[in-house]
Amino acid sequence: MNQADYIAIRSKTEEICAPLKVEDYIPQPAAFVSPPKWHLGHTTWFFETFLLSAFNQDYKPFDARFGYLFNSYYNTLGDRTQRDQRGAMSRPVLAEVFDYRHYVDEAMVELISSLDALNNKDLASLLAIGLNHEQQHQELLWTDLKYILGNNPLFPAYAERVRLEATKKHSNDWMSFPAGLYDIGHDGVGFGYDNEFKRHKVYLQSYAIQDGLVSNEAFLEFLMDDGYVRHELWLDEGWAWLASSGVKAPLHWHLIDGQWMEYRLDGLHPMDPAQAVCHVSHYEAAAFAEWKGLRLPTETEWESASDHFEWGERWEHTNSAYLAYPGFQRPEGAVGEYNGKFMMNQMVLRGASMATAKGHSRKTYRNFFHPNMQWQFSGIRLAKHE
Repeated sequence: MNQADYIAIRSKTEEICAPLKVEDYIPQPAAFVSPPKWHLGHTTWFFETFLLSAFNQDYKPFDARFGYLFNSYYNTLGDRTQRDQRGAMSRPVLAEVFDYRHYVDEAMVELISSLDALNNKDLASLLAIGLNHEQQHQELLWTDLKYILGNNPLFPAYAERVRLEATKKHSNDWMSFPAGLYDIGHDGVGFGYDNEFKRHKVYLQSYAIQDGLVSNEAFLEFLMDDGYVRHELWLDEGWAWLASSGVKAPLHWHLIDGQWMEYRLDGLHPMDPAQAVCHVSHYEAAAFAEWKGLRLPTETEWESASDHFEWGERWEHTNSAYLAYPGFQRPEGAVGEYNGKFMMNQMVLRGASMATAKGHSRKTYRNFFHPNMQWQFSGIRLAKHE
């Protein structure tokens, strides 16, 4: 990662925000959604806190109060605004947040260009984490923006001709894999998060996995077959989630005048049957698999097979809990809070989505969310025992 990489990645975040109106930067319609203004501030705070304050003795923070406003979950670094209150921050105003970004960017470019930075492995490592972190937030920006605008009763478009939903016709052919030992995890070449290590061997029983994703058409058949009201298809916690949430379809699906419509970033449109189903929770994915008499793949099955099918349109649900690999080592200090402390009550998604930053997806990437979450660009690939 160099100066050009830094400028390009940071500029991309502002490019995503460019079509927004000022009013779009603040709403937080759900606790798990962060306003765009907060994303802009938080990603900037990361560079200020982890790099500039650590490697530039002469650096003066833009505003010392911003640490409280834009810290996300780093307990090591002190108190912070609670997540569900991020949308309550009418101040600082948007222009000041952009001033903050540009102030930090100027200092970062100077730091990266310095002679000391060229041979500093710790700085280079944190810079790589910071830029990949920014790219993660670019994907979150897309998902949060879609949720914010898609929950507006006017269904406003983010921008015309902007879509992150595939319309490719998907195959239901099966690919079989023999029982045996498989290598899992990052091989150490290129960037990887700590939760992708250490590379290790797993023994898998023989299995088969589909070469395509489940389509809207197939998922609608599940829905029309009373899929959301048949308790025998659902995990117990999933059934309780249905009762408490009132969910009756994938997120952004709307039955209007007898027709299923879907909100996309370019507005509300008739649902495309050929499109890969999107915005389904783990509970919904598991219920669909049960309805089909099949199952979701484990994350090790998915990774072992991933060289043999196309992926990247959707984050794909697996049947694996998010846990540490053998030999996992949690880094010391605040950076150690990045992944390790979330290894509880979450499920792994594999692959990437059309909202994932270019060059940021790899088959060892382990995304993770609570099983009730729908707002990611998540889809379904089925598997079975052989």
